[in-house]
Amino acid sequence: QVQLVESGGGLVQAGGSLRLSCAASRRILSTNAMAWFRQAPGKEREFVAACKWSSITTKYADSVKGRFTISRDNANDTVYLQMNSLKPEDTAVYYCAASPSGTIYDTPRYYNYWGQGTQVTVSS
Repeated sequence: QVQLVESGGGLVQAGGSLRLSCAASRRILSTNAMAWFRQAPGKEREFVAACKWSSITTKYADSVKGRFTISRDNANDTVYLQMNSLKPEDTAVYYCAASPSGTIYDTPRYYNYWGQGTQVTVSS
């Protein structure tokens, strides 16, 4: 079983930055895709960003392109989400997810493993 633990959330003013981390409990297979999703109150979980574990291929939601960057540290089984120019509409619980597939998907159902989530609140 893979356990994912997110950290780095918090309260920040609009225009500020945060970096989220996702640590895995065991070595993730090199074929796994990793992703970040978020869920605001009363809304469905939505895709934010994803990357292949063994390559530089990435994908972003249109709403975060140019502001968020996903990266990974393979040696330490950690995935990061650098969030810049934050907006109040970015407020949500952010979840890290891992897929057994090497393909990047933007749909939650393709991801088997999920972290507990970390709250990000952006004040105006």
